[in-house]
Amino acid sequence: MKGTRTKAAVVLVNLGTPKELTVPAIRSFLRDFLWDRRVVEIPRPIWWIILNCFVLTLRPRKIIETYSKVWTEEGSPLRVITERQVKALQAKLVDSLGDYAPNVVHAMTYGDPKIADTLDLAYKSGSRRIIVLPMYPQYSGSTTGAIYDQVAKYMQSNRALPSLNIINSYFYESAYTGAISKSIEGFWQQHGRADYLLFSYHGIPISYVDKGDPYAGHCECTTGAVSAQLQLDPERSSMSYQSLFGKAEWLKPYTAVKLVELAKAGVKRIDVVCPAFAADCIETLEEIAMENAEIFIEAGGEELRLIPCLNDSALHIDALEQILMPHILAITDTAGTISS
Repeated sequence: MKGTRTKAAVVLVNLGTPKELTVPAIRSFLRDFLWDRRVVEIPRPIWWIILNCFVLTLRPRKIIETYSKVWTEEGSPLRVITERQVKALQAKLVDSLGDYAPNVVHAMTYGDPKIADTLDLAYKSGSRRIIVLPMYPQYSGSTTGAIYDQVAKYMQSNRALPSLNIINSYFYESAYTGAISKSIEGFWQQHGRADYLLFSYHGIPISYVDKGDPYAGHCECTTGAVSAQLQLDPERSSMSYQSLFGKAEWLKPYTAVKLVELAKAGVKRIDVVCPAFAADCIETLEEIAMENAEIFIEAGGEELRLIPCLNDSALHIDALEQILMPHILAITDTAGTISS
């Protein structure tokens, strides 16, 4: 039976960001983020004391200083870039599918726009088929898993529901690894090639991996695929993990430690690419390009260059379309009609 011509929706989901550079806004964001059991697995009574008596009391003012280094006139880089990705992807899908292109919107796991609000608005606007794309190429329970939790909570709290499809990961999709490879090549063509290429991924506690989280393996697969495409010399490239939090042991090698080792080994110029991030944010623009660049130079290096994330580049938008298209076509009949 032919489906009705209702619009589907694509929801791009990223981590989130404070609304503004104020202590209350940052404290509110951190409370939502760090109270999530997916992010911090410390027993709740102990973590409640640490979070409320120490983290939320001391950390917001320090984070304001950090964010102020990368904050733009338009606001947080992550929010601004995500909104540009939505517009670019919408235009791309309209070019490919015309009137049958799904509506593209975005949501944040923490902060606004909330996942539940975005799904509710999409449903009330007529979307009966919704594709959720977590903007995390490599799956982790602490990121994509948290999105599943919020989608499940939304579904549990509503009687009328759309058909929902969550894209679990795309760490080894040729469209994605190809875009990363071409981005690196383009950077080298424009700026020249450094002595060494470091793949730096957001870290997670090693205990999460021990419990079954596949994130580390996904990162290794991405690095391997891009390395093969670029025919990288294993003596001039490697991978590491950044953005550590707390005193627990995290995935190693740590980016900051690796940079010191490379500098002391005689590497003078290094390029760093961050494939786990779909958009440049505080972890790339400040932590890598500023903080870790300083660490590298103090250890004897001369220059650290951040290769920008894919952001809203044509490479990225093309890759996202290729990743999404099989899912879009699966809910579209042969006449181009979205199935209801």
